[in-house]
Amino acid sequence: MRSQKFFAVAAVMSGIGLSGSVLAQEHTMIGCLVQNPLTHGFMLTHVESVSNVIITESTANLAPHVGHKVEITGSSVAGKDPKVHSMQVSAMKHLGGTCP
Repeated sequence: MRSQKFFAVAAVMSGIGLSGSVLAQEHTMIGCLVQNPLTHGFMLTHVESVSNVIITESTANLAPHVGHKVEITGSSVAGKDPKVHSMQVSAMKHLGGTCP
């Protein structure tokens, strides 16, 4: 009985992982915060490890920091384009008043 419960929980968790939008543990990225011209949301440019980061959702108030160098923390999410890194942001830290 105990092993059946384990497999049931594992199956549910696997389903959540496959159908849910969060793909990875929280991580931090640094770049320039800009308006996303396609969605009117936000994105991070000038990121060291990827070309751009699409911000799909944020609990942090990002609008006052457009054009600034910021550090965002959050989880990767499945975006519309699998070639573009997308994140759900849980925190933002202001690093500088200007961007390259």
